[in-house]
Amino acid sequence: MRELIKRVLQGDEERSAVEIAGWVRTRRDAKGFSFLEINDGSCLSSLQVIVDDGVPGSEQVKDMLTGSSVRVTGDLVTSPAKGQKWEMRATEVKLVGAAPEDYPLQKKRHSLEFLREISHLRPRTNLHGAIFRTRSRLAQAVHRFFAERDFVYVQTPIITASDCEGAGEMFRVTTLDAEKGGKAEEDFFEKAAYLTVSGQLEGETFACALSNIYTFGPTFRAENSHTSRHAAEFWMIEPEVAFCDLEGDMDLAEEFVREMVREVVKEMTEDFALFSKFVDKGLEPRLRQVLEKPFKRITYTEAVEILEKSGRQFDYPVSWGDNLQSEHERYLTEEHFKCPVTVYNYPRSIKPFYMRQNEDDKTVAAMDLLVPGIGELVGGSQREERYDRLKKAMDDHGLSEGYDWYLDLRKYGSVPHAGFGLGFERLLMFVTGVANIRDVIPFARTPGNCEF
Repeated sequence: MRELIKRVLQGDEERSAVEIAGWVRTRRDAKGFSFLEINDGSCLSSLQVIVDDGVPGSEQVKDMLTGSSVRVTGDLVTSPAKGQKWEMRATEVKLVGAAPEDYPLQKKRHSLEFLREISHLRPRTNLHGAIFRTRSRLAQAVHRFFAERDFVYVQTPIITASDCEGAGEMFRVTTLDAEKGGKAEEDFFEKAAYLTVSGQLEGETFACALSNIYTFGPTFRAENSHTSRHAAEFWMIEPEVAFCDLEGDMDLAEEFVREMVREVVKEMTEDFALFSKFVDKGLEPRLRQVLEKPFKRITYTEAVEILEKSGRQFDYPVSWGDNLQSEHERYLTEEHFKCPVTVYNYPRSIKPFYMRQNEDDKTVAAMDLLVPGIGELVGGSQREERYDRLKKAMDDHGLSEGYDWYLDLRKYGSVPHAGFGLGFERLLMFVTGVANIRDVIPFARTPGNCEF
């Protein structure tokens, strides 16, 4: 039975009749034998296989070019070569699928831009194999984190009639003929429907019944942005907690980020070493700082004062009442405090309708968790639980119709509750040091790009 190379390399003794399968990274021929470097994607390391002339299947070795898939049976023996514990002496080899000489991923450095053009093949590279193994491991860690804290996993709808953020940057879902037109009432759902921008509003309904819930699923933004941090389709992690205030929300967010960093640094040592060596040499000290130093908390007003007194000439001038830009967030985390920073109590005018209004009537109980190298990683708030306050905020935002169900939560046993949203891809960028969101998504969806 076939074994994964990851498990084979973890062995502690020589064995016979070991069967592996994978893709050829390189082949070197010598007199009387050949070396095959085989990787199956289960780990960063490849297994070196020695194929002697005369071994069953050795006549096919000449066709085992880079990219070819092979199946090998052999004896696992201690390797005399430096840097590898084991190698395999083949007793039988088989060419499963040949690859021609123009296979795009020859053993050399390829640019990230080139690899985006062949997203169907790039998981075979060392870098993207490591990225997507990390993505998988981190997704499992997300579920484990919340399960250990008695959160209920809720799947909120992908197709919705609600606009959580109120920005209007939503993809329309319709069965109407674009050329013939038609009214929303004639459409499939008999109303305008969209791809969700967030599962928060629906998640609140479950938090107000099950206490602690979280969502983890795809979200969509029809934002015509071409930056390295934005995508039209991405995944969001959104916990929602009943009987919780802003301070409890900040505690949960900080604990969550620290636990996700620990998962990568402590448990994925081989892949993390690749990121630290070849992607971002400052990655390891930056992430260890997250694990070892307490996070700083400051109000939005304090943040603005620090930025105004910094003496820095920012591209975007700092002014109370404006959103903090990425350059402001990174200054706070990378230069001023040199650690993650949670900024809270933002101006009411720049935040969505659902955030709880503070008694000063100028700010809301909102928070953003900022991290070095990225800026904003988490955005959250205590939700407005007071019916009259929420109703007025919704009226002010032109959301009087279609949200009766949301107001009902404040009518029938309302409770203080809070939550946050974290973009999974942005978290991956943070823990891998990869600078472009397109490189941590299997198949990126960005303006003008919907290939595969």
